[in-house]
Amino acid sequence: MGKSVRKDQRLTVEKRTIDVVPDAERHGTPHSQFTLWFGANMQITAIVDGALAVVFGADALWAIIGLLIGNLLGGVVMALHAAQGPRLGLPQMISSRAQFGVRGAAIPLLLVILMYLGFAATGTVLTGQAINKILGVDVPAVGILIFGALTAIVAIFGYRLIHLIGRIATVTGIIGFAYLAGCLFVKYDVLQHLNVISFEMPTFLLAIALGAGWQLTFGPYVADYSRYLPRETPESRTFWSTFAGSVIGSQCAMSLGALVAAVAGKAFLADQVGFIGQLAGPAAIAIVLYLVIVVGKLTVNVLNAYGGFMSALTAVTAFRSRTSVSPITRGIYIIGFVVVSMLIALVASADFLDNFRNFVLLLLMVFTPWSAINLVDYYLISKERIDIPALYDAQGRYGAWNVRALLVYALGIVVQIPFLAQKLYTGPLTELLGGADISWLVGLLITALLYYFVARRTSRPPAQMIYPEDN
Repeated sequence: MGKSVRKDQRLTVEKRTIDVVPDAERHGTPHSQFTLWFGANMQITAIVDGALAVVFGADALWAIIGLLIGNLLGGVVMALHAAQGPRLGLPQMISSRAQFGVRGAAIPLLLVILMYLGFAATGTVLTGQAINKILGVDVPAVGILIFGALTAIVAIFGYRLIHLIGRIATVTGIIGFAYLAGCLFVKYDVLQHLNVISFEMPTFLLAIALGAGWQLTFGPYVADYSRYLPRETPESRTFWSTFAGSVIGSQCAMSLGALVAAVAGKAFLADQVGFIGQLAGPAAIAIVLYLVIVVGKLTVNVLNAYGGFMSALTAVTAFRSRTSVSPITRGIYIIGFVVVSMLIALVASADFLDNFRNFVLLLLMVFTPWSAINLVDYYLISKERIDIPALYDAQGRYGAWNVRALLVYALGIVVQIPFLAQKLYTGPLTELLGGADISWLVGLLITALLYYFVARRTSRPPAQMIYPEDN
């Protein structure tokens, strides 16, 4: 018994992909979800996200309150997805076949892959700068290639190493960002920059949207990392561990970002990595903080690569009726994804990356209706009863294409357009709201209601959960 446990705990290359994780391979506790999502959120991009609320005109105090509300609201949606993992034993996006059809699920999947690539590319550029500062070189390609290689290695090893990196990122993030917060209060009179701008509803709603949007983006990720938990794991424990890790980690980082923006303004946004180094003080300490940045960004970039290959595999296998692939094929998918993200980071101009990032942020509107449909179906329509073998059979219970669900999904995207407030496009109703972006809330509520009434009449869930071994 002792030898089997030690063998189970060894760091080996993960062999599971989009297939169900058997009970014999289940392990771990919900605590692992807390450290993973805390580490993934306690990173420099979350700091930038919090800073944007102040840059766009909110008072730092009201920005922090708004970000908290947004993180709490979005975190509920995000954690409800995570709670599906132990019961289904499946990666997140494969479960979308129950709503959209085995092949119809490829439509939101393609947009999800594009999001993964965009976030991976922009994150690679940022972290490449930190690596170059550590090495003392001024060739962007050096840091980008090193970071890409690290990302590929961790993603290929998979689940266990990803969670290990998450635990490391949690520890380094707490120490590193606590030190930065201390430096900020020592070097600046932070309290003098709080509550200096009167409350304004548009900027307050913007802060809420930034927090909620950040959490909603993780919807396609989360069950990938909870699916190995034992099947009998209480959903409430998975929910609260994921929720707490993601919300606390992101709120700490975003609050620091709001304070930094309040005292330093555009100096931070112009060179986020450089500003962190200057704030840290002595060169040796700055290098340590750059390492903290690298570890934090590595955690979330691995999630992009891992989720990107899983989503691509889910889309491709829908047309080939496969339930698993070989480790070599898995490695090819991951390396291919990382190479594409590095190429974007290497060849793109600064303007292109900025525009591409804005385009990716615009794509966030596709995840809100997807979340609404997935959660309403799982918790209210199917009531946690899924025919898992049918998810791999286009002739089975869920069919190849669920046109009704796809139409609701499209409508869920369209209804958000008048409420958008993005750099690429601002909706007409947004101006009436003073520039506040409430598109995510509109998309979530309308899509949930539409799908519920449509699916209640057309859905055919099984009488109980059907696992492969039950067939």
